[in-house]
Order: sequence, then structure tokens, then C-alpha cells
Amino acid sequence: MNKSPKHRGLIKAEPDLEKAKKHITKAEHNLRAFLYFDKGGFSDWSVSAGFYCIYHCFLAIAAKFGYESRNQSCTIALIELLKENGKINIDPKFIEMLKSEDYNERHESTVIELREEYAYGITTSVERAKITKLIEACKDVLDITKELVNK
Repeated sequence: MNKSPKHRGLIKAEPDLEKAKKHITKAEHNLRAFLYFDKGGFSDWSVSAGFYCIYHCFLAIAAKFGYESRNQSCTIALIELLKENGKINIDPKFIEMLKSEDYNERHESTVIELREEYAYGITTSVERAKITKLIEACKDVLDITKELVNK
């Protein structure tokens, strides 16, 4: 990784609203894919599209504030930092959704855990309640991101 010309973490860059808007476009594309997969009976693939919808929203926020990330953990940490520093107002539940920590005591699965379960596992159908919850989360994060980027 050290010999690669591309970084594999988080770097400071110039704020880039155009790039932020392109990440929003990609997030919207991923949400449409989510809905398409779900309607077509591929709800297991919907979960991955939902994860990437939210992740591209986070990348849009990063670009707006002048960061470039090529690492999911770095991206999530940046969003947490921006929230802690009062630069963004986002419900922590959306940040927690992308973490891979164990939340079994709350009987909730993070999006990343669901994505790993359905991408690498053998189950091909996701419970309707989980799909509905993830669709709403994607829409909410998209709305928040659009507002932040367009401020």
C-alpha cells in the first residue's frame, strides 16, 4: 500500500462543492439501485446499495469540508469529528449505522454488518422491517447531506 500512488486514508484537500454534488448524485443512484433490487426480489443486494448510498453522502460531506477519503473508517471518523466540532448537525444514529462494532445487546444490526451478512452469507432475502428502516435512513441522510452541501 505504501508504494501505491493513491493514498489509502484521509487527506486534507480544498473544499470541492462539485465533487460533493457528484457524491450526492452517486448516493441517489445507489438509492435507486436499492429500490430496484428490492422490487426485483434481490433484497440481499439492496443492503449493499443502501450502505453505499449513506457512505457516498458521507463522502459528499467530506468533500464540502475539504477532505478526500479512501478508507471507510477514516470517513466515519471524519464525520464524527465534524459533528463533535459543531460543523455538521447529523443524528449520531446515522454514523453508528456504518460502524462495524457489535451492537447485539441492543438487538440492532449496523448497515455494515447487514451488508457483510448478505454479501458474504447464503441468505437471499432480508426482512421487510430491515429494508424499510434502511430505505428511510438512506432518504434521511440524503436530505441532510443535500442541505449541508447546498448551505
